[in-house]
Amino acid sequence: MEDNEIIENVELNIWEALIPVVALVIMLAYNVYVFGDDALSGSNQFVLLLGAAVAAIVGFMNKVPYKRMMEEVAHNLQSTSSALLILLMVGALSGTWLISGIIPSMIYYGLLILNPTIFLPATVIICAIISIATGSSWTTSATVGIALIGIGKTLGLPLGMVAGAVISGAYFGDKMSPLSDTTNLAPAMAGAQLFDHIRYMALTTVPTISISLIIFIIIGVTRETHGIADHTEILASIKQSFHITPILFVVPALVIFMIIKKTQPLIALMVGTLLGAVFAIIFQPGIVQNIAGSDLLTFESAYKGVMTAMTVESSVETSNTSLNDLFSSGGMYGMMTTIWLIMCAMVFGGIMDAIGALSRISGALLNMAKTTFGLFASTVTSCLALNVTASDQYLAIVVPGKMFAKAYRDRNLAPENLSRTLEDSGTVTSVLIPWNTCGAYQSSVLGVSVGDYFFYAIFNYLSPFMTLLYAALHIKIKQLTTVTEDL
Repeated sequence: MEDNEIIENVELNIWEALIPVVALVIMLAYNVYVFGDDALSGSNQFVLLLGAAVAAIVGFMNKVPYKRMMEEVAHNLQSTSSALLILLMVGALSGTWLISGIIPSMIYYGLLILNPTIFLPATVIICAIISIATGSSWTTSATVGIALIGIGKTLGLPLGMVAGAVISGAYFGDKMSPLSDTTNLAPAMAGAQLFDHIRYMALTTVPTISISLIIFIIIGVTRETHGIADHTEILASIKQSFHITPILFVVPALVIFMIIKKTQPLIALMVGTLLGAVFAIIFQPGIVQNIAGSDLLTFESAYKGVMTAMTVESSVETSNTSLNDLFSSGGMYGMMTTIWLIMCAMVFGGIMDAIGALSRISGALLNMAKTTFGLFASTVTSCLALNVTASDQYLAIVVPGKMFAKAYRDRNLAPENLSRTLEDSGTVTSVLIPWNTCGAYQSSVLGVSVGDYFFYAIFNYLSPFMTLLYAALHIKIKQLTTVTEDL
């Protein structure tokens, strides 16, 4: 009992509390240097556990018992159970929406709006639509993005300009799509609900993408283009592989309606997944049959086909090889890397909670950030710093999200404020850093250096300024104690 009393009253000094954080950042930076893009496949997750071990050593030195640390880890893991289930359901939904033709139809009709006279804003819109449909900026850039780079080149536009439009649209969709791992990760770290997070994020994201579109329209009308934007081959390949019809949009429309009506996320996603499966059997029987590996579409093969799409990797090949990566889904299995990351982050965060480090760091941040704007600015700075040092957008969300959650609660700020700021500053700025995994990937895939597209990735560098502007003017800063938002 005496030991418990001592442990309960132990407070680390700020330097001891920062030891695990500094150690984690150094280890993550070296790990990304060694493994590059493959770091997220598992080594980053283990580094988070190593960071937790450093935190535990600091805790042992301050007489914090092992049992207490494990209790906090268990509490943290329990608190993310809903988010983990949502992630699994998102994976299942992406699988059925692929084989049903819903995602291909979104891409098909998105490409139809391409017009050479408004090529740059059209590029933003197309990439936004495709990224929202797929939940992946990387896949969008690697498929349609490459095609748009080629079209832009034939029109005589600077490749950096076209790449900036591709990235602006792709990251808007990635940021707003419920299928995106970062869109699920940010509210999980902040303690917010997925669809609350998306609705609240739209308050800063829609004005930012609107400003970006206006700038691209101005650039487009002041430059002369030549040639034509020929995407008939891509459209023909999509239509050859899928039955494309606007009727398929009934499913996403219903899911959007349920979200607006504040239906529980798991229920809305489950309905969307099951309807996607039904529509797959009705509109794409050949695809379901092929995924099941059957010569005939029977009840058994239909069941096998849709269950495969929901749970594990599935793909639909087209006559255009550049589209094949786009028409693939990892299902629930594809979400396991992100789930693994969240769980390891919860171990690190749980031990940091148990030893009092997060409380100490949060207290120091609150003392330094005398105003609400100061707290938002500290969050933005931390996300940017981790994108630069740890070189990974996921870690730029995970580490600040876990560290700042208590500080926002102490300021009586709803968790949506933190989750929105994490995305506004962590998700979208990663692509602006050449040695970050996102910057290296996009530069390699699009064949355009970060320095060339940096200035034109308007949406990406405006986003953190927009969230700081809202904080400075106290626009839509939601409080914990009220259902209304302060203006």
